[in-house]
Amino acid sequence: MQFIDLKTRHQLIGDKINAGIQKVMEHSQFILGPEVREVEEKLAQYTGSRHCITVSSGTDSLLIALMALRVGVGDEVITVPYTWISSAEVIALLGAKPVFVDIRSDTWNMDETLLEAAITEKTKAIMPVSIYGQCSDMDAINAIAQKYDLPVIEDAAQSFGATYKGKKSCNLSTIGSTSFFPSKPLGCYGDGGALFTNDDELAEKFRWIRVHGQERKHHHPISGINGRFDTIQAAILLEILEVFPVEVQKREQLGQTYSEGLVLLDGLETPHVSKYNTSVYAQYTILSEQRDEIHRSLKEKNIPSVSYYSVPLHLQPVFEKLGKKAGDFPISEKLSNHCLSLPMSPYLGTQDQKCVIDEISKILN
Repeated sequence: MQFIDLKTRHQLIGDKINAGIQKVMEHSQFILGPEVREVEEKLAQYTGSRHCITVSSGTDSLLIALMALRVGVGDEVITVPYTWISSAEVIALLGAKPVFVDIRSDTWNMDETLLEAAITEKTKAIMPVSIYGQCSDMDAINAIAQKYDLPVIEDAAQSFGATYKGKKSCNLSTIGSTSFFPSKPLGCYGDGGALFTNDDELAEKFRWIRVHGQERKHHHPISGINGRFDTIQAAILLEILEVFPVEVQKREQLGQTYSEGLVLLDGLETPHVSKYNTSVYAQYTILSEQRDEIHRSLKEKNIPSVSYYSVPLHLQPVFEKLGKKAGDFPISEKLSNHCLSLPMSPYLGTQDQKCVIDEISKILN
């Protein structure tokens, strides 16, 4: 059993993908070729955003967003400690300070009730993370941000395709950022990412920054990076985007089946999806004090499982200078100590999923 099945999709649409790659080989516009512009148009249309700017990775999309907002030395950016390190490392790379607020105990996303207390005169932006496939309470976060005239960056690396109150993830705040890493809900065959905004000026800055801050040839009004999206990856993504809506439906169905099969087990917590959210279940994650036992038992049956973010960011050595300690963010620490992600992808077979549910049921009964 595969943790994330990437092979089955390629077996289904591999011929179309190969044809798309061959087309790129023939026109040989390998950097910012026509497929890049085409996929940007389709991604913007999908999210309802005015602008989509593809970039070299999800991490670079966050970095470019912060650069466009002129985040730098002495500034603070608020995010969460329960996430992949890129959410905070891009802040530190610019010389700014990551300021952590804890997550909610139900959705595992940023606790908006703690947000206002973390804002200072040095705060330059707020970066909620749409963890495991569902969005934060963006209306509440946006309202607080508006009160203090702060931009909001949705780190939607795991939630592309999800909705919040009927609106698509990546079109919920000042800036949306996502990743096309192969294991993500909308993944290509290498690194890639995208930025979304309805702000014309920000979109223009994103485009400059991804080509070394270049507005036009030999004219660089701002500093930038080499952050361009590869044309071959754009061609691949165009074909995957065609089947993506069906994959989103399959993810929702699989998530519901997992929850129905596991929700009544003692000592286990299943994901809670808010009534105003849908989730794309980038990972299907459970919580249990018997996590390690479950992991070992599943491994004995050749069922893969992964403990993501088993050390929260405030306890990572690289952020030691922030002066945070164990106990400062109890909900994040609980998840780090108890989380276990199960096999999940649109092509997870019915029998394989039943096997996972049955094995966990045996362990906990």
